Amino acid sequence: MSTDATFQIALILATLLCSLVAGFLFAFATVVMPGIKTLNDREFIRAFQVIDGVIQNNQPLFVAVWMGSVVASVTSAGLGFRQLDGVQRLLLLSAPLIYILGVQLSTFTINVPLNNKLQALNVDAMDEAALQAARIDFEPGWNRWNLFRTPFAGLASVLFMILLFRL
Repeated sequence: MSTDATFQIALILATLLCSLVAGFLFAFATVVMPGIKTLNDREFIRAFQVIDGVIQNNQPLFVAVWMGSVVASVTSAGLGFRQLDGVQRLLLLSAPLIYILGVQLSTFTINVPLNNKLQALNVDAMDEAALQAARIDFEPGWNRWNLFRTPFAGLASVLFMILLFRL
């Protein structure tokens, strides 16, 4: 079955952008969070605020990759639905579904609210007990959900790659 060029471009873009997001989440899980974990409570919160501040200030390339991954995933599914059947169609529908439910949903319902709560803190005005409580309220849950969404991002990327190889 022949596929059109627009669908192929959307699929390549979805694969690339979801893979970049998967790498970003993986880097946080394996490098960033373990690295700042060694900091004291005040330094940890301040470091995370600075890192997250870059993201929340709508860093253009990050926003393009993050939001583009969703748009490209949904677009490729829409463009390819009628062009593919069988296993290829299953892959085409599964990858964006896994990506949106496993990565984007948890990001916007759990990780981002935790980030926002941490961003609202004035670490200079907090005593050690308040800093410790804020970190305990943030770090374990954030890490747990990042470890949840990371393999889903990787799985979606792999499914997109398998589909590309099957075309």
